[in-house]
Amino acid sequence: MVAEIISVGTELLLGNIVNTNAQYISKEMARLGIDMYYQTVVGDNEERLTNVLRVALERSDLIIMTGGLGPTKDDLTKEVAAAFFNKQLVFDEKQYQHVKKKLESYGINEMTESQKKQAMVPENSLVVTNPVGLAPGIIMVKGEKAIVMLPGPPKEMKALLEECCRLFINRLSDHVFVSINIKVKGPDELPLKEIGEAPVADLLGELLDNENPTVATYAKEDGVLIRVTASGKTREEALILMKPVVTKIAEILRGKIAWVKEDTD
Repeated sequence: MVAEIISVGTELLLGNIVNTNAQYISKEMARLGIDMYYQTVVGDNEERLTNVLRVALERSDLIIMTGGLGPTKDDLTKEVAAAFFNKQLVFDEKQYQHVKKKLESYGINEMTESQKKQAMVPENSLVVTNPVGLAPGIIMVKGEKAIVMLPGPPKEMKALLEECCRLFINRLSDHVFVSINIKVKGPDELPLKEIGEAPVADLLGELLDNENPTVATYAKEDGVLIRVTASGKTREEALILMKPVVTKIAEILRGKIAWVKEDTD
């Protein structure tokens, strides 16, 4: 199962906001054992969004889209995604009542035509009510392809992603990823020539060519981080796979390791 993120919003391209949604979703997909090969940011433009989604559906199985689900004319995610699966947008009474009650809780007693748009959803889709906002989460499936649409505000996105995972995404993967982080001592403890990313990579040698588990080095301000990542049907199986590799790294870098811990972020 290969997933891909499409973040929709001109404000992302202009740098007005930081795309924390993509980082959060990527971590969640890794935790679930779903491969993530591509991420795309696209503005609020129907033609460009259509092109991006077309490419994504050709190379990935699960497309997670964030943003573009609001009430204004430039919120186009539902319309564009529904067109790819040949679905019409239909009125959802449950979502209408949800939006109505939410607006009333904000002191708004009359719903505009634009606000009613948030009660329009693709036919025969799984609609997930937003517990902290207005726009619902939407899951569409056609053959072996699926599109999950989530609102852009991070608080709403996180709440709906959790529910979409529970209802649908959790079933898409038969394995999990587990990572162990190994921190090499910093410049206060070792000579500079021993702690750069290149010297550490040279010491690890062929371990960096491993496929499962993989071994990667990362340059940090306070030294080098080594990440060992294994894929298994369970966390326990993944830990068993990586144990000999972690042990080997500990032998190679004897006396140079500051700490070792599982990556749970």
